[in-house]
Order: sequence, then C-alpha cells, then structure tokens
Amino acid sequence: MEETIRFSLNGKKTELRIDPSQTLLWVLRNNLGMTGTKFGCGTGFCGACTVLVNNEPVRSCSMSVGDVAGKKIVTIEGLEKKGKLHPVQKAFIEHDALQCGYCTPGMIMTVTGLLIKNPSPTRQEIIDGLENSYCRCAAHVRIIEAVQTAAKEMKGGK
Repeated sequence: MEETIRFSLNGKKTELRIDPSQTLLWVLRNNLGMTGTKFGCGTGFCGACTVLVNNEPVRSCSMSVGDVAGKKIVTIEGLEKKGKLHPVQKAFIEHDALQCGYCTPGMIMTVTGLLIKNPSPTRQEIIDGLENSYCRCAAHVRIIEAVQTAAKEMKGGK
C-alpha cells in the first residue's frame, strides 16, 4: 500500500507516493536518479550503498524508505556545493584513493559521517571507522591519507 513519504534529499524537500517498505537504495536509484549510491552485496555488509541519514552513515540497502520520513538524507551527489567538491571528495581525487571506483561513493559517505562526528580522527580511528567498508582494489593507504587531508581542510587548514 502506498503512502506519502516526505524527507530532505541533498537539501531539497522531497515527497514521494510510494510503498514505504521499499528499500531506500532502490528508491534513491530508480525513483530519484541518485545512481551514485551503489548496490553491492544487498545485505548491508559491504558499504557501497552508504548514505547519510541525519548525518549518520547508514546502509541504504538495509533501510526502508518509510524509515527516513521527516529525515535529512545526503547522497554522494549532495556533497558538492555550487560546483565545488566536498573536501572528502577532493582529497580522494588528490590522493588517488580509488581504483575501480565502485566502493568510493560509500567510502566517501562513511568518511564524511566520521569527520562530522570526529573532526580530528587518529590514523587508528580512521581505520576503525572504515572497517566495514570493503574495497578489493588495495587503495587503503591512500584512502587513509585522503581522510587525513580532508580532516585538515574541513578544519580550515591545508
């Protein structure tokens, strides 16, 4: 049975008439065109589908769209502002912290959530924060360096 679900998506009021049990991942991709959010494992394990819900990283494949009613959702597409990349996006590019790129949107969203909570993470806190985001391309050292760079920029330093 369809319901009207209202939420903020990338800073814009959004309203859908939809079955509230549909997963947020598929609603974002199929109904709202947010294809940067990737389908990985479909069980909330890999992190490819991570988005921010009220600034918390969540696995959109494990959350229903009904669960985000009244909440603020940010996808990878919503990080850049007025044509300017978010510091995390910029740092991932600068450090070549990606290879195939499939997991990158989820990693960036996870890191963004981490830096919102902890603007000055230690190397170990970065590693722990990314523990459940899986990448098979072996860019791990560059990812950690990118997070460190982004943290500095977000605090106003270079």
